Amino acid sequence: MTDEAERKTARVVVADDQTVVREGIVMLLGLLPGIEVVGAAGDGEEAVRLVAEVAPDVVLMDLRMPRCDGVEATRRIRAEHPGTQVVVLTTYADDESLFPALAAGARGYLTKDAGAEEIVRAVHSVLSGDAGLAPSIQRRLLERLTETGVRPAAPPEAPDGLTVRETEVLLLIAEGLSNQEIGRRLHVSTATVKTHINNLFAKTGLKDRAQAVRYAYGKGLVRPPTR
Repeated sequence: MTDEAERKTARVVVADDQTVVREGIVMLLGLLPGIEVVGAAGDGEEAVRLVAEVAPDVVLMDLRMPRCDGVEATRRIRAEHPGTQVVVLTTYADDESLFPALAAGARGYLTKDAGAEEIVRAVHSVLSGDAGLAPSIQRRLLERLTETGVRPAAPPEAPDGLTVRETEVLLLIAEGLSNQEIGRRLHVSTATVKTHINNLFAKTGLKDRAQAVRYAYGKGLVRPPTR
């Protein structure tokens, strides 16, 4: 997170269908430094409308809501208002909630037991171009990749002008490896790994590792093993 992102006051919309919960989140955010609540919505439809009206930096989005759920609202907001980021704030951390939300474009994912500092950190992380994922969510992403046994699909050519080495780095990111682990696997320095990551992110327009995993799946670079 950059110092500039930390200094910036984030304009936030809260979307949650439970009035008591929504008002509690708004009250909490009002006490936090670097956060300005500019609207609150009772469902996804209202959240999309509010984003169009007040152009917030971030929406804190519940998932299970009437009329338009959080996943669909996230998809619409990211498509229609790309300047607004979405951080999911929900009770649920199961795969059926997590992965559709990330696929819809959420850049952060927190559960409602998150503390005030964690919420502030996630909001400013997504503003600075990073992912705002709770530690438990990061662990679940890695567990899921381990469970599915991600394997290279050996495409005929790399997409978006990626070099062979950049594609190798992308596949290892999709396996959940850290920069240090990628360096050991490829027998290169961590600094070299970072250079490859910066290059592949620049070529593909990716912003963080969560997007890189979605990209690798979307391009058919990785797939679950056949049985």
